[in-house]
Amino acid sequence: MNQQSAIRIGVIADTHGLFDPAIPQHFRHVDHILHAGDIGDRSVIEQLEKISPVTAVSGNVDENEQSGFPSEAIIELAGRRIAIRHIVYKGGKLTKDGRAFLARERPDICVFGHTHQPKAEWFSKTLLFNPGSAGSKRFSLPRGIGLLTIRKEKVLPKLIRLNDNVNRQNRSRSIKLPKKKGEMT
Repeated sequence: MNQQSAIRIGVIADTHGLFDPAIPQHFRHVDHILHAGDIGDRSVIEQLEKISPVTAVSGNVDENEQSGFPSEAIIELAGRRIAIRHIVYKGGKLTKDGRAFLARERPDICVFGHTHQPKAEWFSKTLLFNPGSAGSKRFSLPRGIGLLTIRKEKVLPKLIRLNDNVNRQNRSRSIKLPKKKGEMT
């Protein structure tokens, strides 16, 4: 992709098997979607793929790589190196493994999930971006997704709050991601 082209990336995490009907509206003009783990149900990815190409990683509820998704991914879009990993922060702090991952991969952008807390902040020259949780409301945290717009030399992050009262009928009911090593999907 040409570095001068502006692209929009939809960012989602912690769906836990729920596909919010507001997602297609928010992601309708994106060029790519990143899912930062805790997918919970393969049909969530299938529904996202109807909108745009998807790069997804597994999270701790997905039983990591047994889910069929890697635990981390590195892609390049619009000349930017983007790292995707479920756990980078824990307990409000960058984890030791998260620091090592950033040092090893040296991404321009790191997309992550796990904490359910929306975050868009710079760590040295890396934008750390967590869209929050798009699954059912948990704790006292808002539900959300995100957008990244990459235009020339700028990366513009945007956090989008989702309605906390999503209809539970939208919970996916198809094939669950495997829970045990060797289990079929």
